[in-house]
Amino acid sequence: MNAGALAWTKGFIKHLRTERRLSGLTAGSYTRDIAALTAFCDAQKLPDWKSLDSQYVRVFAAKQHARGLSPRSIQRQLSAIRTFLSYLIREGVLSSNPAQEVRAPKGAKRLPHTLDADQMSKLLDFRTAEGLGVRDKAMMELLYSSGLRLQELISLDLTDLDLADRTLRVTGKGNKTRILPIGRYAVEATKAWLKERAAIAAIDEAALFVGRNGHRIGARAVQLRIDHWARQSGLGVKTHPHLFRHSFATHLLESSGNLRGVQELLGHANISTTQVYTHLDFQHLARIYDASHPRARRKRSR
Repeated sequence: MNAGALAWTKGFIKHLRTERRLSGLTAGSYTRDIAALTAFCDAQKLPDWKSLDSQYVRVFAAKQHARGLSPRSIQRQLSAIRTFLSYLIREGVLSSNPAQEVRAPKGAKRLPHTLDADQMSKLLDFRTAEGLGVRDKAMMELLYSSGLRLQELISLDLTDLDLADRTLRVTGKGNKTRILPIGRYAVEATKAWLKERAAIAAIDEAALFVGRNGHRIGARAVQLRIDHWARQSGLGVKTHPHLFRHSFATHLLESSGNLRGVQELLGHANISTTQVYTHLDFQHLARIYDASHPRARRKRSR
C-alpha cells in the first residue's frame, strides 16, 4: 500500500475516536481488523484502496478461515472492513463498497445439549410436600413429558388442561394451537399441584402455574427453580427450561424414529428445524458403531 492509502487508515481511526466517539477498546478492535486487511493487500501487492475489489475481499476472508479464525471472528472483521470502506466512499476515495456482499463462511451448526434418560430421571426424582416444590415438580414433568417451550408452559391456563383425557392444549409460536399428550408421571405431578394451588392462587387467576403472589409465574422464576432443583440433584450439569424440550425430542426420536411425529409435537413449522435432533441421534449411533463394528475400530498402537 502506498503512503496515501495508509494515510486513509489513520484518518479512519481518528474518525472513529473523534466523530463516532467509540471507546478505545472498540477503536482498537477496528484498528487490528483494518491492519489485517492492509497486510493482506500488501501481500497481494495492491497499491491503493481502489485496487481492492470483491474478489480480493473474498480471498482475504478465505485466508483468515484457513488460518483458523472462527466464522464469527471473520464476520466481525468483514463488518469492520465494510465500515472502513463506507468511510472511504464518504470521503470520495471509492465509489462502491467491495465488501458489501461478502459473507463469512458458515460455522458448524451447534447442536442442542440434552440429558440422557438416566440423567433426566435423576433430575425429576425428587419428593417434596412443600406447596411451591410440588408446583416445581409439575412444571418440570410437563416440560419433559410434552416438550413445551418455556413461554408455552407459563402461558397455560387451567382450561387448557384435560387430565381425564391426559391432554394439554398449547398455544405456540405464531399463535398456533396444538393438542399434546401428557405422560403418567406428569399427570400425577399436576394433580398434586392442583391440590396445592387452591391455597396459593388468587381467586380470579386463570393461570395453571402461579408464584408466591398468587398470580401467573414468570419465566425467570421458572429458570431459577429449575436451577435450584438441578443443584439439589447433584447432576453437575447446567440445566435450563429448554433442556427439557431438547431431551424430550431426542429421546422420542431415538425410540420412534418418527421425525414427522416429533415435528408435530414440537410445533415446528418447518421439518428442517426438527432435523437437528436426527444429527444428535446419529452421533449416538456413530459412537455405538465405532465401539462395536469390527471394521470400524481404530487400530491400537503397539
